[in-house]
Amino acid sequence: MKKQGIILTIFLVIITGCKTSKTLTSGLGQVKEEPAVIRGNNTVEEKINFSAPETWILGYFRPEQLNRQPYSQWFVPGYDQYQYDEAVIRKLLDMEKQDVSIMIVMGTWCPDSRREVPRFMKILNAINFPLNRVQLLGVDNAKIAPVDNYNSLVIQRVPTFIFFVKNVEAGRIIENPSASLEQDMLNILTKKE
Repeated sequence: MKKQGIILTIFLVIITGCKTSKTLTSGLGQVKEEPAVIRGNNTVEEKINFSAPETWILGYFRPEQLNRQPYSQWFVPGYDQYQYDEAVIRKLLDMEKQDVSIMIVMGTWCPDSRREVPRFMKILNAINFPLNRVQLLGVDNAKIAPVDNYNSLVIQRVPTFIFFVKNVEAGRIIENPSASLEQDMLNILTKKE
């Protein structure tokens, strides 16, 4: 009987000591448990399935939304860890940018967006680019956004960074930069017609 009591106690410790996050339902109706993630300061953060439609940001949104949960789980580390090219940043700082505006079309479900957008935002901050001239547009996994005239953007891959000079498209960075985000930005903004 004593042996059964010890086994029951161990069993209760095991089942009550394992924290799992919320139950997620996949598109096929399957239910799966996602494990919680323990952070260094002993806080528990849920592991989020960013492929789940309920986590997507759709339509226009403000950059500060990416600093809030659950998006800060990928935005903050991506922003903090990116090391841009100082020489290119100096050139961008010296440029006249008052006629420049930028649209970022992204999917919070997309690994490329989750990698490149934090880096891009760090570059914008480094060159003191006014965030009121940046539009962020969230799309679903079919790359569709619920906004007027969306089809005129002709988005095929995300993220897509669209640069406008005097409201005329000057160029795009699509999905991955050719050289680096900052170098591609410099190339677009210094391109001679």
